[in-house]
Amino acid sequence: MCAVLGGVTGAFVDGVRQLIEALHRLSFALGSHDLLSTGLHVDRVRVVLVPAIGGLLLGGIAAAGRYYRHREIVDPVEANALYGGRMSFLDSVRLGFAALLSNTAGASVGMEAGYSQLGSGFFSSIGQFFQLRREDERIFVMAGAFYGFELVLGQYTLRALTPVAVAAVAATLSEDAISHPPALFHVAGLMQINTESYALFLLLGVLAAGIAVLTMLGVTWSERGLRKLRAPAWTKPALGGLLLSLIALYFPQVLGSGHGAIQYHFDLRLALLPLAGLVVAKMVASALSIGSGFRGGLFSSSLLLGCVFGAAFAQALALFDPSLVHQYNAFMLVGMGSVAAAIIGAPLTMVFLVLEGTGDFPLTMGVLTGVVMASTIVRLGFGYSFSTWRFHQRGLGLRGAHDVGWIADLTVGRMMRADPKIAMSTMTIAELRKKYPIGSAKRIFVVTPDAQYLGAFELAKAHEAALDPSADTATIASIAGKPDAHLFAFQNVRTALARFDQFETEVMPVFASGDRHEIIGYLTEAYALKRYTQELERRRSAELGEQDLFSIGPLPK
Repeated sequence: MCAVLGGVTGAFVDGVRQLIEALHRLSFALGSHDLLSTGLHVDRVRVVLVPAIGGLLLGGIAAAGRYYRHREIVDPVEANALYGGRMSFLDSVRLGFAALLSNTAGASVGMEAGYSQLGSGFFSSIGQFFQLRREDERIFVMAGAFYGFELVLGQYTLRALTPVAVAAVAATLSEDAISHPPALFHVAGLMQINTESYALFLLLGVLAAGIAVLTMLGVTWSERGLRKLRAPAWTKPALGGLLLSLIALYFPQVLGSGHGAIQYHFDLRLALLPLAGLVVAKMVASALSIGSGFRGGLFSSSLLLGCVFGAAFAQALALFDPSLVHQYNAFMLVGMGSVAAAIIGAPLTMVFLVLEGTGDFPLTMGVLTGVVMASTIVRLGFGYSFSTWRFHQRGLGLRGAHDVGWIADLTVGRMMRADPKIAMSTMTIAELRKKYPIGSAKRIFVVTPDAQYLGAFELAKAHEAALDPSADTATIASIAGKPDAHLFAFQNVRTALARFDQFETEVMPVFASGDRHEIIGYLTEAYALKRYTQELERRRSAELGEQDLFSIGPLPK
């Protein structure tokens, strides 16, 4: 199934890629072999008009989409983290079309987010049709080999290796059979790297981390700035398009994803000031594009940004040591991998991207040096990749695609027992003793005549000899305690365990909602711990592809 669906997805992606190139030639009057992001032969009048017109069209379509479908579109990372890999194919098509329109308008974003969304939504819908298990459905949502392991699934597992590799190979072969797409970049020959250069790669990684954080924060700053204008939401992409056009008049390479411009910079060497200006321009253009509402990702844009930043870094070093100019391409590749890994949050993807493109092992080690430094600084200092930063802005506390959705599914309502022993608060202790002899129950929950909860007590407490003198007159309300110790049916197991620890009790009643405190069941701490542990063990076993990971064999005699 993965092989067939991967082949279909590869053919579809190739078709969309060719469609975007054709639309770029049409909308920006490019030559038959020109790519938009190279900035060559782009009609300046269309640079001013197309982004704004495209933004206006996108804003109108987005407003109509929100009117008919109010929910947020779930992306692959969010689907795997919260929903067990379940995605809406219709919503994925909506986002894919918005990404296609954004790329056609020249927004400074890549189409990879659209590709991932469409491919993941397609695989997810097929998986739901065949009613795959949660673990298999999460694997189905993965978008590609290393990128998928690091970003979409959140970990490397042997269980996922075969289906993901088969789908990725099938998609690649399908795309190659149709059009033989060019490589992202081509660097001729092996590069000689001095041992001392690895220290410079570390420094480049440090600076790349700063570039990455500024780019991610820039998206949020752009959103806030446009929000202060108090313009209708559907006009914001058009406003962003106008600002993008102003930048593109001076730096046309900010238009589009950046694929064509990467090879352009490997073929030509610009001076330091133009390169530095382009770094700032690309950062601002990408932040404006996403912040104003254009749909797409920063995968391609971060590659170009890192490539240009590495070139500027090399030119700056050449002012002090001209011999370093021979390692110009090496610094570009290290910069590309470092910035992209820090923004996207997929370090190994970037390392293998360079290894695949160059086949140069010493160079790959240099890229790994910069990538590790940049990724570590961003992870420890900033704490987010671009996707998780966007979740943070939406109020979702996700740090990756690790499956935490099962915790939300394991609710108090699913774990509770529905046969609580309930007694009226007006009942005397003597009456309770007759109704519930010692040993017939463990805990009694006390409610008022209008079914409001007052507290609970152990049945043994009502049978204590110390209560005999007042048993005929004292009501059970006098021995009920901890009225605030309760749970709601919608709370998850983690919340329940925290409340057990807070109130230092072993059993708590369960209410349906917070409006009326009517008991619908009860939950014990022991059972909640048992179910939580069982689910943890089952998830870990499923991740490793083992059936009996936690089983214990017969002990030696």
